[in-house]
Amino acid sequence: MTAVSVPATESFVPTPDRFHLTPRYVANRVRAALYERTHPADPWLTPAAIGMLDTLLRPTDRGAEFGSGRSTVWFAQRVAALTSVEHNPCWYEAVTRKLKERRASNVEYILVAEEAPTENGDGPYARTALTFPDASLDFALVDGYYRDYTAKFLMAKVKPGGLLIIDNINWALPCRSISPGTRPAGLGPKTSTWGEVERALSGWRAVWTSNGVYDTAIFFKPVG
Repeated sequence: MTAVSVPATESFVPTPDRFHLTPRYVANRVRAALYERTHPADPWLTPAAIGMLDTLLRPTDRGAEFGSGRSTVWFAQRVAALTSVEHNPCWYEAVTRKLKERRASNVEYILVAEEAPTENGDGPYARTALTFPDASLDFALVDGYYRDYTAKFLMAKVKPGGLLIIDNINWALPCRSISPGTRPAGLGPKTSTWGEVERALSGWRAVWTSNGVYDTAIFFKPVG
């Protein structure tokens, strides 16, 4: 798909699996489905990213995630405190039940309802990131609505040495990933705000992971 202009913001990205049925992709998709089936408690991130986070996270860490789900319980079991922000009321109720079942008392779960995407991602959902003090988070996951603005606002909230995790990043920033929906190198960032994020993250060390179906990048904020 060719873009003729850069939209003002980003709300969500459809997964274009049905347009990507190459033998390699089908094999990668089968492996991804098998992993999810055999690891039902793991977040919907790449296995490589999950393995890294399992090593990097510490019991004293405090973090945030935008977009809840399996990751909410998974993080809660590994860190001291988590703030999770969700836009979908039905999904919020489902995850709330899971948290109660697991007795996860270290999660502040926030619903910022968005019934449908709006033209401007600089709204209440993404701006919830601005409620955190600067340099107060050991990690932050961007995996929900308006990822461009959410990532932009969260960068200052991550501590030096902390982690910014962006899922499906290949949909937003140009790269050479083989996952479907990847933006070609010559196309540029998906939105002007993603362009700001890309420039701001250029000085951060990054590990970009992919399973051939979706990509997850982990950025390390510079110290000093």
